[in-house]
Amino acid sequence: MAHRTPIESGAPDNKQFMHPTLLKNYGNWKYHDRPRPGVLHHVSHTGDEVWTVRAGTQRQMDVWTVRKLCDIADTYADGHVRFTIRSNIEFMVADPNKVAPLINALTESGFPVGGTGNSVSMIAHTQGWLHCDIPGTDASGAVKALMDELYEEFVKEEMPNRVHLSTSCCEINCGGQADIAIVIQHTKPPKINHDLVANVCERPAVVARCPVAAIRPALVNGKPSLEVDEKKCICCGACYPPCPPMQINDPEHSKFAIWVGGKNSNARGKPTFMKMVASGLPNNPPRWPEVSAIVKKILYTYKHDARPWERLSDWVERIGWPRFFEKCDLPFTKYLIDDWRGSRHNLNASTHIRF
Repeated sequence: MAHRTPIESGAPDNKQFMHPTLLKNYGNWKYHDRPRPGVLHHVSHTGDEVWTVRAGTQRQMDVWTVRKLCDIADTYADGHVRFTIRSNIEFMVADPNKVAPLINALTESGFPVGGTGNSVSMIAHTQGWLHCDIPGTDASGAVKALMDELYEEFVKEEMPNRVHLSTSCCEINCGGQADIAIVIQHTKPPKINHDLVANVCERPAVVARCPVAAIRPALVNGKPSLEVDEKKCICCGACYPPCPPMQINDPEHSKFAIWVGGKNSNARGKPTFMKMVASGLPNNPPRWPEVSAIVKKILYTYKHDARPWERLSDWVERIGWPRFFEKCDLPFTKYLIDDWRGSRHNLNASTHIRF
């Protein structure tokens, strides 16, 4: 009996796309260093060397931009590239004489080389208006506006330690943990168009979607509809995708919030959760100046006050939250830096609650 061919699932085997030098020395590296910002240099036990040149790109790219990057890769890197989770592109080069021309070609084409070591990383962000079904703002636009102002911090390694930034266009926060995170914040419960709910929405699915059990079926003007318990609603927007008549986006009440101190664990430290330090910032496209001003204030205060190799969360832990707000000139309210202890009082209920 012939064996059934296994179903290929998940990410494909990356070895078939690897640079020959990387494949030859896989798991056999002796050391690596950084000759300059944006360039990684790996040396294997066999003596082989490979240089990785990292450049920043936008997350959504047109065909012309993709072709331009591919032409540069074919010319200087034998066609070997890879994208990082923070929308950087990396070119692998085995010939040291091609590194400088590659950097020049990228810079002249508008792709800054950097994002390594103690620098500000490219901002990890969500889809925004282009693809997401529940965006409260355009994450891609906010990233572009902010990175234009942080260009020098990306191409230089002058921060105390690595700084990760992220942007999320709703409170589900697909952008993830970061040293500084920008998250849209809905401040009002959804407005329900009761005439459309029965024809558009699958009401049980909408009820189940709410993380705090704030939505329940109702009859409005004799029509099947839904109602929201505004005392329980946390304005997350999770109800909008399965039920567009529950509109939560609002030009006046959808605001930005700034969170700081998030990081993943590593060999030297535990993970830390982000805490909100500013809220109610205007959703003001196309440049979002109020958001950029606060992010830069936090970033440069950390840059000048933190000790070498101190992550932003470690710096805050050392000086304390009162000093953080004082140094960054941020107003403090009772709604900020919640650590989620006693979440029963914050969320009021859970999906286990029965009506």
